[in-house]
Amino acid sequence: MEILFTLFLIFVAVLVLSVFFSFVPVGLWIAAAAAGVRVGLGTLIGMRLRRVPAARVINPLIKAFKAGLDVSSDKLEAHYLAGGNVDRVVNALIAAHRAGIDLSFERAAAIDLAGRDVLQAVQMSVNPRVIETPVVAGVAKDGIELKAKARVTVRANIDRLVGGAGEDTIIARVGEGIVTTIGSADNHKQVLENPDSISRTVLAKGLDAGTAFEIVSIDIADVDVGNNIGARLLADQAEAEKRIAQAKAEERRAMAVAAEQEMKARVQEMRAKVVEAEAEVPHALAQALREGKIGVMDWMYMQNIQADTGMRRSIAGEGAPPPAPGTEESGR
Repeated sequence: MEILFTLFLIFVAVLVLSVFFSFVPVGLWIAAAAAGVRVGLGTLIGMRLRRVPAARVINPLIKAFKAGLDVSSDKLEAHYLAGGNVDRVVNALIAAHRAGIDLSFERAAAIDLAGRDVLQAVQMSVNPRVIETPVVAGVAKDGIELKAKARVTVRANIDRLVGGAGEDTIIARVGEGIVTTIGSADNHKQVLENPDSISRTVLAKGLDAGTAFEIVSIDIADVDVGNNIGARLLADQAEAEKRIAQAKAEERRAMAVAAEQEMKARVQEMRAKVVEAEAEVPHALAQALREGKIGVMDWMYMQNIQADTGMRRSIAGEGAPPPAPGTEESGR
């Protein structure tokens, strides 16, 4: 009976120890104690109850302690619960401490929660990064196009990482400065002779204001001559003016044709009136003969005059003589 009771006690003890070791990360507690970091078992049990992986907090805490940083487990746990990367924040703090950069845990945690890589930012503060801009085209005052490419050396500004603009803003501002500098040059040769004038002008504008970076230098990598934009614009303007002049000339020609057709119509109208008037002549002569206003001899004399006039015209080559009034052809 005593043997069964002893075995039962041993089973219960083993069961309790198994549950204890599975619930409490004793291994981490021993590792922290060996590293000189005081972490109570109650703290580890609390992390377990809050569903916080103890390794995500204790290992960075040991790393920070060995690096000489004063960081508490509560801050690391709070940052993990907020969705941050504890290990990356601790690595950034260690790198900043080694480089002599003043970076607090609160600032590093805020940068990490803002979605930026705080470790990369610290590394960029120590080792500046080179950003290469795409080819930027500008036109000088003489109409010659220049294509320039720049290399911008930037250093991360930790104080402006939260809320500061990124690399795209730097590239856009540098491109704008290059276009402005080229456009203000009187001659494209001035830019080709002194490409550093672009760098000086762009640096003087303070393009890093409001960004998460500090511009160290701007170097012009390449400047190429493009097209003669001024000549092309003049040619396009001349072509446009030519088309306008042609359109106006076509309009005047159409108006002239219309006027010509109108005059022809009026001529035909007047001829019709003449023919109509001529048709009235025989009637008038017959009426005059009936009323005795003219005699037969007068009519014969008029016929002789018209025949004589027609003969002279025929001899002169002016065409056939017109029919005499009162005849059948004249009536037609």
